[in-house]
Amino acid sequence: MKQEFVRFAIAGGIGFAVDAGILYGMLAIGAGYFVGRLVSFLAAVWTTWQINRRFTFVPNNSGTRWQEWWRYLSAMLGGGSVNYAAYSVTVMLLPSTPLKPLFAVAVGSIVGMIVNFLSAKLWVFKKR
Repeated sequence: MKQEFVRFAIAGGIGFAVDAGILYGMLAIGAGYFVGRLVSFLAAVWTTWQINRRFTFVPNNSGTRWQEWWRYLSAMLGGGSVNYAAYSVTVMLLPSTPLKPLFAVAVGSIVGMIVNFLSAKLWVFKKR
């Protein structure tokens, strides 16, 4: 389980880079902190699913990849809700600086990681 968590954290780090990069891109085109984060979150979930299904967990082979994707997205919405709440509070409390979005994404990601790991391990990739 320790190796899985380390791999999950590495995938999460890559997902964080995708999340933050897309968020900054969305902000640059005027999407705003909240709409931009919804788009960047979905891109990060897709990225981490691809990594986690290949390197962190063994796919459970129950259903199609499409079904696995929807299970993964559903599972990540739990941690994502916690993540988004922490992100939102951070955005509202911090003064405006160029690093504000990056710091807010980091806070949200750390808070949601445990929920996401457990839901991925115990539901999405559970050996059946």
